Amino acid sequence: MKNQVLSFGEVLWDAFGDGKKAGGAPMNVARHLVQQGVKVAFASSVGLDNSGDMLIEFLKSNGLYSDLIQQEDEYPTCEVTVQLDENNQATYIIPEPVSWDYIETTDALNAAAKNSAAIVYGSLACRSTQTRETLLNLLDETDALKIFDVNLRPPHYTLSTIETLVARADVVKMNEDEANLLIGGSSSSLRDQITEFRSKYHNRTICVTRGEHGAIVWHDYEFYESPGCPVKVGDSVGAGDAFLATFVAGLLANHPMQTVVDKACTVGAYVASQRGANPIYPTELLNSLVYI
Repeated sequence: MKNQVLSFGEVLWDAFGDGKKAGGAPMNVARHLVQQGVKVAFASSVGLDNSGDMLIEFLKSNGLYSDLIQQEDEYPTCEVTVQLDENNQATYIIPEPVSWDYIETTDALNAAAKNSAAIVYGSLACRSTQTRETLLNLLDETDALKIFDVNLRPPHYTLSTIETLVARADVVKMNEDEANLLIGGSSSSLRDQITEFRSKYHNRTICVTRGEHGAIVWHDYEFYESPGCPVKVGDSVGAGDAFLATFVAGLLANHPMQTVVDKACTVGAYVASQRGANPIYPTELLNSLVYI
């Protein structure tokens, strides 16, 4: 039975000034899906080094380790420097090349794609030819719902690659800055810009997150908006990943889109109010997601 999400892409260490935490958007999405009771398979690559061994132990302890985690003997595990500004907004210094630039096609990965209800993928791991081709082959070989988390990390993308990934997607999620870059045009309103974007790429669902101002979603020819949940920001790391995981869980469960958007904003805001990308949900928040 197709009842799982395949999350594909980078896993890494986020190095803050006071230590490091396991991260990477696809891994963060997978962890949030697990917290929400969704069966997840996670595909990535780590190096044959101490950092890679530590990541494998971390993934094992969080139920995310399988034969979809490859080990690369030529390139190291990724360690990213995270810098927070005065508003606790994060920027990232990402080394290149690293292990997840070389994710290979395997029988296990092909089988996981074919037996998944949805595949979540981003742009960062697709900066390299090998990982990008592996992903594109997977997308060609499965009828899973294809969910593209744009997640731009300058200078680690080209517009031509982004356009290729958008064109393969059923669902596209981006933040407001990414939307301004990718769909900003002659239209003055965000709704008109989203409509123009959809007319070019023919996606089923387009989601633009707007930080404390919530999100706007175009889905099956209708718009849905949530005003968001203003919070005191702990740091912004992982808030978008939490939003996406909640959105995916609700979408796959076929719940009303307005409810899905509202819940996704609630979870994203909670994570933004905490330090780190993967805080444990309080009981009240978790209970509110039981319907998903």
